[in-house]
Amino acid sequence: MKFKRIQKFWKRYKKTIFGIVGIFLFLVLFVGIYNTNKSLPEGTSFEGEVYYVDEGSVEFLYDLTYLDGAGEKVHEQVIFDRIFDLIDSAEKFILIDMFLFGADENAYRNLSEELASHLIEKKNSNPEIKINLISDEYNTVYGSYIPPFFKDLEENGIGVVYTNMNRMRDSNPIYSSFWRVLFYPFGVSSECKFSFMKFGGRKVCIRSALKLLNFKVNHRKLIVADNNEKVVSIVTSANPHDGSSAHSNVALIIDEKIWEDIYFSEKSIVDFSKGDFKGYDFEEAYETNSSEVSVQFLTEMKIKDGLINELDNTVEGDSIEVMMFYISNRDVVRALLDASERGVEVKLVLDPNKDSFGREKDGVPNRPVAHELVDKSKGKIQIRWYSTNGEQFHTKMIVVRKQDGKTIVFIGSSNLTKRNNDDYNLESDVKMVANNNSIIIQEIYTYFERIWNNEGGTYTADYSTYEDTRFVKNLQYEFQEFTGLSTF
Repeated sequence: MKFKRIQKFWKRYKKTIFGIVGIFLFLVLFVGIYNTNKSLPEGTSFEGEVYYVDEGSVEFLYDLTYLDGAGEKVHEQVIFDRIFDLIDSAEKFILIDMFLFGADENAYRNLSEELASHLIEKKNSNPEIKINLISDEYNTVYGSYIPPFFKDLEENGIGVVYTNMNRMRDSNPIYSSFWRVLFYPFGVSSECKFSFMKFGGRKVCIRSALKLLNFKVNHRKLIVADNNEKVVSIVTSANPHDGSSAHSNVALIIDEKIWEDIYFSEKSIVDFSKGDFKGYDFEEAYETNSSEVSVQFLTEMKIKDGLINELDNTVEGDSIEVMMFYISNRDVVRALLDASERGVEVKLVLDPNKDSFGREKDGVPNRPVAHELVDKSKGKIQIRWYSTNGEQFHTKMIVVRKQDGKTIVFIGSSNLTKRNNDDYNLESDVKMVANNNSIIIQEIYTYFERIWNNEGGTYTADYSTYEDTRFVKNLQYEFQEFTGLSTF
């Protein structure tokens, strides 16, 4: 009897049902196309001016975790110590944009608490100083809770701006298109009445969890502050995140005009996120007419555009060195293979993608990409794996050594992936060009040779250690890279 009623209902209303479903799918398709191609907010996908500065105005920093000759773990860290020094010495203005925060009592360092303490002490000792802290909603699990260090900052008069990533294009359109139609209009809840998952041991609101699955973040990592009549910028791959405190990372300090472009781009993020930006009008007295080193601030796709241009302009006798946490961008893979075919020496130090905050990963995307690079170059492209022991090789740096006496360096937050390079995440890099014999370039050469040749410790392992030739892994990485259904 019930079946007959269902049949009758279906026969009577099937055209209406098909019509509603058709309208819904058309709406999802329209929303998906629009949000993967829409115009970007001002200040994003930004290519700054090329500034020529004194060699003494730039400095290369790195953190390394490795095993010494006795097999004991060693941590060499300077990046956040220098960031804290810059905060402590600032008098008028501090601008920080950092992706990942988080407390962990068992971590190597409690970086989130250290950063908050330095900012609070600075604000209490100098109430007139302007401080802007920009971060990502990921740290609140998209509204499910506010971390204690953020609460402490706000209670001490330091505002925190959470980036509105809805303004950026969707990196996971298969999911995001449905999310924008079905859930986005209702926002997220500050109280979890119902929850089906936990994140970091905390209950996550359902709508917050659904927002998290869009897989896009403000991934930038930088600080700008005044220091002794200069304005100093630090652009880095390091997060003030306890669980990441033992990671290997890199950073570049620049003392001069590049801060103006960083300031503009960061203020744009605050503006489209409807945050409160505490501006300051600098009267910078530090000028130079030097042409020793050039620096340029790049964000989002402009990072990839600049990198591909330099890779494509390499010739036989040049060399390319890549030190990277994630590599999967098809344009970059193509450029590296083409360069190798032209006779360019190509070397990569990659994270084996096996360690993730106590969990074991499956090696995607780096292992299948590494196999492709080695296989298609017939072994001419050389790869070594950083020997991680629970931590990650979180470095993001590319070095292009030219026969004409110049070296080009890209350094900052951006991995070489579609999400990082194609205007989905927010990213920040500096492109630096300097003479091969300059002190900073020699320091970068020494850094690379140290980890490539295992000088004074165990840093890297042979390619065969994590070689993965399985077709299914290659298929997995290419599918995830193409669709955006991944976290890399």
